[in-house]
Amino acid sequence: MTDLVRPDIRYHASFIVGLAEFGDQHKDGGSDLLDDAASLTHADAFAAMVERLRADALEETPRAEDRVPATALWMIHEGEFVGFLQIRHRLTPWLLEEGGHIGYSVRPSARRRGHASAALRAALPIARDLGIDRVLVTCDEDNVGSRTVIERAGGAYEDTRAGKRRYWVATA
Repeated sequence: MTDLVRPDIRYHASFIVGLAEFGDQHKDGGSDLLDDAASLTHADAFAAMVERLRADALEETPRAEDRVPATALWMIHEGEFVGFLQIRHRLTPWLLEEGGHIGYSVRPSARRRGHASAALRAALPIARDLGIDRVLVTCDEDNVGSRTVIERAGGAYEDTRAGKRRYWVATA
């Protein structure tokens, strides 16, 4: 079973292994805080990143003008980190066009095992509790796996913009 949990230092070791698997791949649902992955091997740097991720969900946390509050969650399977999921609390113009409310990524060794599907389903009531009636979830036009995940979660295809398929999913 895949659980969604708030970032936590308990997952440091498996997080570092999982992050390394991504290499230079984009980590949707990840964070700009992951850009300095090498420093995250240090316990203090990792703990600081966890705290920043948790604070990012708070409206009062200072952030750049083009950023919105976002709830970071990690996919955990059998005690191991298997992926990222992020719920953006509202949409900027760019998020409305391409990014969406929810982004997620599963580490390469854990793909095709249902983690993304379980995580997206688990994220919907969390989004509802944040006051979001329906979420926009996007994927690359050629990402058949993600498209399947979104459609199985009830995603209604709206259109494609800039190579991104856009789906609306009810949270209730």
